Amino acid sequence: MTDLSHLARPGAEIAVRVTPKAASNRIVAEAGAIRVYVTTVPEDGKATAAVVKLLAKALGVPKSRLVLVRGATARDKVFRLD
Repeated sequence: MTDLSHLARPGAEIAVRVTPKAASNRIVAEAGAIRVYVTTVPEDGKATAAVVKLLAKALGVPKSRLVLVRGATARDKVFRLD
């Protein structure tokens, strides 16, 4: 699991690129971009929920502190840390 705890400060906005239906759940931070791979399907918010769970674990914060700012139905999402 990628450690993103250095990004865990209140008010921070975290942009991620999501790949649903991946082979495994993982987060890859490369060249300043964060890619999140989830095994769930992108329907009814299931993939977004999986992304929130993985991202919260990598940041070391509760899921309730992550707020989706943009990209509810898109692959590119922006989360704010409250």
